[in-house]
Amino acid sequence: MAIWLEKNTTHDSHLGIWKIEEPEDFFLRQLDLEAIEENELARIKGRRRLEWLASRLLVHQLLERHHPGLRLPVVKDDFGKPHTPDSHFHLSYSHSHEFVAAILAHSPTGIDIQFFVSKISAIAPRFMNEEELASLQASTRLEHAHFYWCIKEALFKAYGRKALDFRQSILVQPFDYQEKGKTVGQVCKDGFCLEFEVWFERDGEYFLAYCL
Repeated sequence: MAIWLEKNTTHDSHLGIWKIEEPEDFFLRQLDLEAIEENELARIKGRRRLEWLASRLLVHQLLERHHPGLRLPVVKDDFGKPHTPDSHFHLSYSHSHEFVAAILAHSPTGIDIQFFVSKISAIAPRFMNEEELASLQASTRLEHAHFYWCIKEALFKAYGRKALDFRQSILVQPFDYQEKGKTVGQVCKDGFCLEFEVWFERDGEYFLAYCL
């Protein structure tokens, strides 16, 4: 299908979600891939190829809607962070099951989408610190933990330099559970901290978070 959801967020950033229902040929016909992109795709196998293609088409369509005629390749830097060379855009994308989400912005940004999985409660102490864990309530523990995971993944992507301890280096201002809201996150490493505004929302079995 076409873009399943699109919204213009704060700070002149653009977010879209694509529901993957098409075969690989659909995306290949619409994507005018550059050589560097074709080389990356050639190394990808299985379902990940569809996710890769859908994320690129989603980014290109967001660019086209807001900057008609602009065609930029999406490549990865030495740390694996996606970017558009020789442009001022920052971008991030994420996929889970049948959905791909992407965001374009003029400042560092990250996005994460996650399908509901019951095991997240058991692994929460691995990525949440004591203050964050204390904000979880028994009745919404699973759902709340999903938001923390999505937020931390989005912050990790916005930082884009790997080697981060999710418990100690990616910090989320504790918040009460709600199906749509906003909080603040920080990435702290080697004596400095970057602060981000963070938005989160739930749609059925999917949880979404993005930061700027």
